[in-house]
Amino acid sequence: MPDRRTYADRAEYLKQAVARRRKTIREKLIEYKGGKCSNCGYSKFNEALELHHRDSTKKDFGLSAHGLTRSWEKVKAEADKCDLLCANCHREVHNKVQPT
Repeated sequence: MPDRRTYADRAEYLKQAVARRRKTIREKLIEYKGGKCSNCGYSKFNEALELHHRDSTKKDFGLSAHGLTRSWEKVKAEADKCDLLCANCHREVHNKVQPT
């Protein structure tokens, strides 16, 4: 009788696969939203780009790492409620330094 694989046997592989998928979805999402800050045009480093929900009451889920485990269609639908902002502009919007 063949041995059965367990999660413990494949845990590291599965964690890496999920991390790769999240990174791929995030890159695809940044491209979908235009690839640059919608406020100032920043585009040097994708890790500095974030999605800001225009109306937090209509937010179904966050688009942080855990939100990127959903299907592309669900992620895209949620992203349609957001603006792509650089980290600086995003903080300014949340602190009401500038409008969205």
